[in-house]
Amino acid sequence: MVQKKVCMLGTFAVGKTSLVSRFVSNVFSDKYLTTLGVKIEKRAVDLDDQSLNLIIWDVSGDDEFERVRPSYLRGASGFVLVIDGTRSQTLVKGLNIIEYSRQLAGEVPVILVINKRDLADQWEIEAEVFQTLTDQGYNVIKTSAKTGEGVDEAFQTLAKKILEV
Repeated sequence: MVQKKVCMLGTFAVGKTSLVSRFVSNVFSDKYLTTLGVKIEKRAVDLDDQSLNLIIWDVSGDDEFERVRPSYLRGASGFVLVIDGTRSQTLVKGLNIIEYSRQLAGEVPVILVINKRDLADQWEIEAEVFQTLTDQGYNVIKTSAKTGEGVDEAFQTLAKKILEV
């Protein structure tokens, strides 16, 4: 089975750990736990005639991403950039994180996840912004770690992109 490293990126409290927990164990907790450093999980994804084992590095969120060790990013085959739909500044900071990460890891596939879809009525990011990001080449997927909506789709989409490279 092919194994690929995937890094979860984004600022603090966007839902990276919750998305990983939902994807790997199908659980959600309302308790906020700050990730210190990195937490590693894995799950196999079946794509048509191939299985891919995703080794998911849940990297701690920080508004000053340069504090995160570059070694966490090296060897990554893909990134999941998580944005909190209820906090528009997480998009601006998240795009800076991707730019920084690509300088270290190269041009690997990226899935841009707009999380907290269950709170869509409180989102600060307008629909036009999603279209602009799509026009710029990002795969934008709306998710909810709480309900599970879009979570499998995001990881499946990234897995397919990784295999295309």
